[in-house]
This record gives sequence, structure tokens and C-alpha cells, in this order.
Amino acid sequence: MQRQGGGGGAGPRVVAIGGGHGLAATLRAVRTFTDRVTAIVAVADDGGSSGRLRELLHIIPPGDLRKCLIALAEPGSPLATAFDYRFDQEELAGHALGNLVLAGLMDASGDPVSALDEACRLLGVQGRVLPASTEPVVLKAEAACGEVTGQVAVNGTDHILRVSLVPADPPAPPAAIAALAEADQIVLGPGSLFTSVLAAVVVPQIREAVNASSAQRVYLCNLRPQDTETAGYDVARHVSALLAHGVEVDRVVCDSTGIAIGATPVPVVDVPLAKSNGLAHDPARLAQTLADLLG
Repeated sequence: MQRQGGGGGAGPRVVAIGGGHGLAATLRAVRTFTDRVTAIVAVADDGGSSGRLRELLHIIPPGDLRKCLIALAEPGSPLATAFDYRFDQEELAGHALGNLVLAGLMDASGDPVSALDEACRLLGVQGRVLPASTEPVVLKAEAACGEVTGQVAVNGTDHILRVSLVPADPPAPPAAIAALAEADQIVLGPGSLFTSVLAAVVVPQIREAVNASSAQRVYLCNLRPQDTETAGYDVARHVSALLAHGVEVDRVVCDSTGIAIGATPVPVVDVPLAKSNGLAHDPARLAQTLADLLG
């Protein structure tokens, strides 16, 4: 596989949606074959450093945004490495430097999108990182045990029926809607189904833009079911959850080495995707698969 062009915005337009380490893995793969990549990142996190900064400054949580910025930064960038540095001293304990920088940029500008654009400039990011919503949201789940509120709590819940947001219709950045409309490929995942992927795409404007897009819409499934959130799930059950939330996809990419496929209503591309340790997606294999789907 060869990169389709160099700087100046070359290659297909790819939008990746989700959060956490899963979305970062997709971005590391996609940046190898295109410069035109946009990340749309869930902003429901209420734990750890992100939760503390969110509560203190009333900003969207920076942690998953930081991971995406690092994934799209120039490889070997000293500043990107520093963004991941985590303090362990007194009041700063647990905070990553990048979270503090993003918090400062957002608090000073009052605009998370312009703050993220400035962070992209500082890190030499080829592409763009955008929040799914410009306001903090609370993730809420309906589960067999009843209603569960908060991303951390939902992540520790099984038998989830549906997730939603409070407020129910938070504002999505116009730039995110435009990127989805112009995309050649939209990739959902991998990552926690309910607390990363759906936490981003259930923003009504995001979901509507995904469904209305003429892009190829790909769901990239986790390598294995996730305890506790998707314990016992096969690929088909992941797809059913997307459809139950009104999210339409055209292809599912998975690696059946670690997860059963089941009977899915959309075509499945089953290819080896795991690193040698089996614990994460291999960026080169993932890049090849996504580029091949584009033809």
C-alpha cells in the first residue's frame, strides 16, 4: 500500500468516529494513506483527569481528544510525546500534560473547536480533531438493572439496552457535519460500543449526518467482546446495537480470531487485524484493509 499523495490535503476524505484508544488506533492507520482525515470524538468521559478538568472548568473532557491529537501528530514529535506525560505530584497527580494544555486553550478561547485547531497546529497534525458536541454531555444507559448515569458507570454495566445523552440534542460542530457530508469513507470504532462509539454517534446531528452521507460507512469491530459492556457479544450483536440506535453502516470489518461473527444484515470483511500479541489492532493491517475497501 502506498500513501495517496503528500501534503496539501491529498488522498481520500476519511472521517473516524469514536473515542479512547480504539479511535486513536484507527487514526494511526488512516494517516498512513491519506492526509485528509477528521476525527469526531465522544465527549461524555467523566472519569480521571478528564472528569476532574471537566467539573472544574466546565469544559468538554480533553482526554480522548488528546489521544487523537497524538495519533495524528508527526511521528516522533517531542511535543506529542510530552502531551502524554502524566504528572504524579500532589495537585497535578493523574493529569496528562496534554489534558492541561487543551483545558487551558478551551478555557481561554471559550471555543473548543478553535482550541483544538490550535493544538493541531502546535503538534503538526495532518487532519483535524473535532468533538462530537461542543458542550459536555452526560451518558445515560437503560440496562437490565435499570437506569445508569455517567460514562464510567455505564462502562461497568452489562445487559445494556440503549444509551442516550443529557442534554438529548447537544450542538455538534458545523465542521463535523461538513466533514461527514464530504467524506469518502466514515469509520466507526473500534472501541467500547456504548461508551465510545455510540456515545459519539448518538448526538442527533452526527447520527443524521452519518446516515445522510454518500460515503462508505464502515463499522470496525473490537477484536473481542469487552467485559463488562459487551460481554458475550458477537459481531452481529454489535451491528444490532448500532441499528437499534438508528445508525446505518454498509460494511463491518472484524477479525474472527477473537470474536464470533453471527448472522449480520450487512456484509462482513473478516481479515486478520490483530498485532502479534492479539491485544490491539495492527495499524498496517488496518490501514491496508480500509484502503482496500475504498478501492
